Amino acid sequence: MRSIAFISGFLVGFALIAPPGAGAKSSLETDFIMSAKADRVVVLKKERKMILMQGDYVLRIYRVALGRYPIGHKQQEGDARTPEGSYTLDFKLKDSDFYRAIRVSYPNNQDISYAQERGVEPGGKIMIHGLPNKVPARRVGHPAIDWTQGCIAVTNREMDEIWGMIDPGTPIEIHP
Repeated sequence: MRSIAFISGFLVGFALIAPPGAGAKSSLETDFIMSAKADRVVVLKKERKMILMQGDYVLRIYRVALGRYPIGHKQQEGDARTPEGSYTLDFKLKDSDFYRAIRVSYPNNQDISYAQERGVEPGGKIMIHGLPNKVPARRVGHPAIDWTQGCIAVTNREMDEIWGMIDPGTPIEIHP
């Protein structure tokens, strides 16, 4: 079964899943979503949502925390803004200051040129990641408070799901 929802200007399809025991199709749909790989990720900054998509289907929607100054595109190193635009999730990092991380390919050539014109460094190390190692969610205010330096943060449990659903090379679109 499929329905359509409108999220902040984006028309997205939802695979609706019946409760367990509702027939073979619900089991197949559940297995599909649990083992599916996202072929793109969409972040809606204003809504604090990250959507993992496969084709026209929404696989998962996560509530996220962003950089401390979430409005506007990242301008330079240290501005604590989350970038906006089209990038790639280019590699996974198991060992970081946060529970797992997947790097966003910021800065791209346009970001570098813009920073050079202004005489600043564009910054980098933008990731989708879990919580800081050895720090509980309530201490950082996750997800109610935007607490990162420009990254996209989820819970550690959510990061485990995302880790299995995203391969390096997956495109990510970050919208205002």
